[in-house]
Amino acid sequence: MAISRRNFLKCAAFTAGGAVLADNPFVKATAKAAMKKDVKYIPSYCEMCFWRCGLVAKVEGGKVVKLEGNPLHPQSRGRLCARGQAGIGLLYDKDRLQTPLIRTGERGDGKYRKASWDEAYSYIAEKLTGIKKKYGPESVALFAHGNGGAYMGNFLEAFGSPNHSHPSYAQCLGAREVAFTLTYGQGPASTAERVDMANSRVIALFGSHMGENMHNSHNQDFVDGLANGAKLIVVDPRYSTAAGKASMWLPIKPGTDLALILAWINIVIQEKWYDREYLEKYATGFDELKEAVKGYTPEWAAKETDLPKQDIIEAIRELGRYKPNVVVHPGRHYSWYGDDTQRGRGLAILNALLGTWGRKGGLWLPPKVNLTKMKETVKYPKPKRESLGFGDYPFASAGITTEVRRATIDGDPYPIKAWFVIGTNLMKTMPVPGKTLEAIKNLDLLVNIDLMPTDMVMMSDVILPSTSYLERHDSLAIVTQKNAGVAIRQPVANPWKNVKPAWLIAKELCNKMGLKKYVEYKTLDEQMRQQAKLWKIDYKKLETTGYIPIPDSYHPYITEKNQPVFATDSKKIELYSEALDDEDMDPVPKYTRHKVPPAGMFRLLYGRSPVHTFSRSMNNKWLYELKSENEVWLSANVARRLGIENGEKVSLVNEKGLKSNVGRVKVTERIREDCVYVIHGFGSTSKRMTLTYGRGIDDAQMMSHYATDPISGTNGMRVNFVKIVKES
Repeated sequence: MAISRRNFLKCAAFTAGGAVLADNPFVKATAKAAMKKDVKYIPSYCEMCFWRCGLVAKVEGGKVVKLEGNPLHPQSRGRLCARGQAGIGLLYDKDRLQTPLIRTGERGDGKYRKASWDEAYSYIAEKLTGIKKKYGPESVALFAHGNGGAYMGNFLEAFGSPNHSHPSYAQCLGAREVAFTLTYGQGPASTAERVDMANSRVIALFGSHMGENMHNSHNQDFVDGLANGAKLIVVDPRYSTAAGKASMWLPIKPGTDLALILAWINIVIQEKWYDREYLEKYATGFDELKEAVKGYTPEWAAKETDLPKQDIIEAIRELGRYKPNVVVHPGRHYSWYGDDTQRGRGLAILNALLGTWGRKGGLWLPPKVNLTKMKETVKYPKPKRESLGFGDYPFASAGITTEVRRATIDGDPYPIKAWFVIGTNLMKTMPVPGKTLEAIKNLDLLVNIDLMPTDMVMMSDVILPSTSYLERHDSLAIVTQKNAGVAIRQPVANPWKNVKPAWLIAKELCNKMGLKKYVEYKTLDEQMRQQAKLWKIDYKKLETTGYIPIPDSYHPYITEKNQPVFATDSKKIELYSEALDDEDMDPVPKYTRHKVPPAGMFRLLYGRSPVHTFSRSMNNKWLYELKSENEVWLSANVARRLGIENGEKVSLVNEKGLKSNVGRVKVTERIREDCVYVIHGFGSTSKRMTLTYGRGIDDAQMMSHYATDPISGTNGMRVNFVKIVKES
């Protein structure tokens, strides 16, 4: 086939200089003549956030020079967001941790000495041995986020402790997962929410950061849905990026979302917009639900939510008109007001009434995956004491970070004397950071495994530097889009001289502690090959393509032969929850009012930036250039009353009198008068984070309290009020 000069140059721009395998799918055959010997294209998957997009790294002379989306991987579809492309900035960050460090001064003063890995392991082993002898092995706890947490979890179990905890549960997704599991028997996601927005007729979002939290394929589906003519309803006190695309924006009074949801449920029932046939076949508890919500009228909701009655009615009628090809998005970050599980239940019930579960344009069914589990050759010791991370919350499904913190402070039901922390900056993750500092003072040992010297890392007794996701293997990932598949993370660059992957750190700690028998593999690569063989996956092909689909896994919609499975007690969608009733909790959500800001104060709302992930990426020089600090969003009407001009320097003062860093104000018409808004993750206190130290306002610092959800135990953090102080 003839090739024009222009097309040749296009090929050469992507593939110039690549010594790659002949069957590499990322290099066009027509460009092979232009390839040099020192360039390779290596697929892997990203960890700049936790969407796990497939990527292809261009490696020239052993150095990564470009990251692109893998066109074969359904989470990226050939595209990467700004964060994904900026993974190179993380890989080569001059502030990265490069060698083990042992504290020499007081906790938090930043004084450390370099140590060998063996010395660091010996220090940890000696401390753990003493703690185990005095307090028992259960007195060691793990805080984990990301892939490395699984390997350190194995070490913790080998040591004899059940105390794993996860910010992704307690401070983010936990209430949603519990709510949907109580209703449908499963949550709406593993990594990516199963929301069929590309095919939806109407999409409703509650406080979503769509377009600001750049979950790649999800945003692609969202944009495709809008391009295909979907109507968009956004419920948010702030005129967000998504609200800018909406056919209807409902600027709801913060804390009243459940009032609107219950009114919508009532309207759907009273006006008979529900899918009767669907409910008769798949649901139970309709009559009880109808009776429970009949008092939640549009008139009542209008007063509670500060929304026009007609807008409330028209919004839900839009969903009813186009059912079942509609979706009320389940949401992602859920830790708001302390009644978050019931808010999630309300959204789950509303979707059920509209018949969206398993329907095109709604929430697709999980792909069918039947992969053989590897045989467990190791049996971990059974802890003598139960995990304290679940507290007294009957439906908690993962370790709650604040429960571990509480036990570390008060020693009830038993003391926690050592923390291992991996992949999470607890000083930014957990509310009331003063309580985190109080807990740290009670520890005999604090170990952090991380890439960067974050606020939390610099509180450690021992710092163990880990590899980036571009320098290591991780266990094979099962990708669950409509089609399921298997993806590989593999090194695209040699690791920095004295850093190690979490799987190797866990293995070597086991060896040092005399727990060698609990390590199942010599190398992770070896285990991955065994896993691929068991799954009948061509490992060499996987290394080359980055992703292999699982045959016959595509079954997204309900058909006569593809019926949904509900793992509830009734084996149906539970509009009325017997499980909650058994625990003397409301089987149908009830609305309770939340405290409103006192005069002169505002509810503190927080959110995401499309170019940052929590506090993880703030020091990345590529992303820093795009967003170096946050601003305080303030209503233009309020700003006029306070005499504050756009761009002026301000600080926040919370209810306890704690004052924030100085930042700049963004005066805008895009937010209600009773709240202010900042992007989360800024305001680092670590001087070793040379770009981001002291830049911006730390929202977590302003959280002097939180509201605990009685069902899931998660932390509602949008219950804090602040006032604005104009700085000279």
